[in-house]
Amino acid sequence: MDLLEAIRANLLSPAVLFFVLGLIAAMVKSDLKLPEQLYISLTIYLLVAIGFKGGVAVSEAGLQKVWLPALAAIVMGALIPLWTYPLLRGPGKMSAVDAAAIAAHYGSVSAVTFIAATNYLKSIQLPYENYATAFLAVMEAPAILVGVVIGKLKSKQAGDGSIKAVIHETLFGRSIFLLVGALAVGALCGEVGMKKVEPFFVTPFQGVLAIFLMEMGIVAGHRMGDLKKVGFFLLGFGILVPLVNGALGVLLGKFAGLGLGGATLFGVLAASASYIAAPAAIRISLPEANPTLSLTSSLAITFPFNITFGIPIYLAIAKAVYG
Repeated sequence: MDLLEAIRANLLSPAVLFFVLGLIAAMVKSDLKLPEQLYISLTIYLLVAIGFKGGVAVSEAGLQKVWLPALAAIVMGALIPLWTYPLLRGPGKMSAVDAAAIAAHYGSVSAVTFIAATNYLKSIQLPYENYATAFLAVMEAPAILVGVVIGKLKSKQAGDGSIKAVIHETLFGRSIFLLVGALAVGALCGEVGMKKVEPFFVTPFQGVLAIFLMEMGIVAGHRMGDLKKVGFFLLGFGILVPLVNGALGVLLGKFAGLGLGGATLFGVLAASASYIAAPAAIRISLPEANPTLSLTSSLAITFPFNITFGIPIYLAIAKAVYG
């Protein structure tokens, strides 16, 4: 009953309801859509806001508390593609390049899912380590790099130019660059700097997130038709793999010394799948990969599952682990 109540509370949060509103708009073929420039602006705002707040938290906590969980996040991000690739190649019967591309998406992370999880924990008044944003910043790149290397090796198309290009895109693409850059700025500014920008980065944050999630609902809704193309395997993969990764993330979070809330967020990150940074990097390095498979599974299956049912489930797993 606690889990059902947690799912109900999460489903009735403004962010999730606006996501559902976007889904409905797409399904009824409404012409509702955010202008592209506004969508990009909202993305930049959210990435900078969470990066800056995470940097301030790192400054307050000190590196001695952050380095072990951050290292665990890097390891987790790199390992997920290594175990999901054989699953996609074997039972999934995917080509080597498509399996590597999907594995990279699932090893990488979703910033919006992370934000939804922090909102949920705040709504139930469960504390968590504020420097958890640092895990988000460091977890995205390793998975993409591992996935691309697997794809290159298995398809025998390794090339120095391609590898250099994907490393550059992975490390200096918009999402990772903004997250890491804002994290560094926040760490240097500390609490004094936060007070100067708090009215902009804190107060409007929830409203901006709600509008952004409405647009994500519209995008996901338009991709629902692709479910017929990806088949039942990817439908199951997009739900079951996040559950496994989420449980492993919770266990690793506890091993790294995080509390209940922090381990829950670690599990959410492990369970999430990228649909911003990973597609951009994969497009450059593995252009022969079918984007319908990776984007539909991450955006139309895993993302809706995580922000509606997944987050409360990962919290329930964490509560079981922590007794």
